[in-house]
Amino acid sequence: MARGGKREGAGRPKGSGKYGEPTKAVRVPISKLGEIESLIRRSHPNTSLTGSTPVQADRQKVVPISRGEERQEAANVYRLPLFMNPVAAGFPTQTEDYVEDRIDLNEHLIKHPSATFLVRVAGESMLDAGIHPHDILIVDRAEEARNGKIVIAVVDRELTVKRLKQHKGEIFLMPENESFEPLKITKEMDFHIWGVVTQVIHSL
Repeated sequence: MARGGKREGAGRPKGSGKYGEPTKAVRVPISKLGEIESLIRRSHPNTSLTGSTPVQADRQKVVPISRGEERQEAANVYRLPLFMNPVAAGFPTQTEDYVEDRIDLNEHLIKHPSATFLVRVAGESMLDAGIHPHDILIVDRAEEARNGKIVIAVVDRELTVKRLKQHKGEIFLMPENESFEPLKITKEMDFHIWGVVTQVIHSL
């Protein structure tokens, strides 16, 4: 009996995937990934390019924040008042009756909107860097992950925030808390960097 070759009816039926139609793998610039994801979400709101929600890291947990309200946020640009007088840490001073300017926080916090996402912190390994549990991190995929930068990385399917250290051809993910150990990246690990942390939103 002959073996091999294509079997009739084998494999996944065309159009049975999450998009309901044939798909094709393509390479796209990281800086444009956010725009492409937004385009796909508009026509397929229950799907994502990255698949299921990433597994949380037990070293320093970060939780992706849903961007389901992205379209509404884009339609409403809020400009906050900037008062002329600086705030004194000592005795209070008389406040000016007028506003110097109005500021859109997006212009000051986000350099590359289409390549930026938010994550919420759920661990203590970066306390000495001013990153606390429940803080929200602004992460830029278009920023170069240079030595010394704080990055969001995926290590063996675990999402973590650490300071990137490159030394003599080796890569380390460094905590900012002496209670935690540095993580050396080896060839056996599935490792890639999601983006660079550019801002921390911290509630008082």
